[in-house]
Amino acid sequence: MENRFTAVFQKEGDWWIGFVEELPGANTQGRTLEEARENLKEAVALVIEANRQLAERELEGKEAIRQEFPISTA
Repeated sequence: MENRFTAVFQKEGDWWIGFVEELPGANTQGRTLEEARENLKEAVALVIEANRQLAERELEGKEAIRQEFPISTA
């Protein structure tokens, strides 16, 4: 399943700062725009994995249903 997010990159001095609008905590920096893009991909993966682990711990021992939930947004 492919997810699409909105990445924002801004030049700050010698650095590029990047973040994902829809995913608080997914932010990074890089000396080049390409480096910032690659770093942001890693940051997104780490935030999603951390959120997944937190949810799993919260649900441990509780009755719950987990399933894919595809959505489309404009």
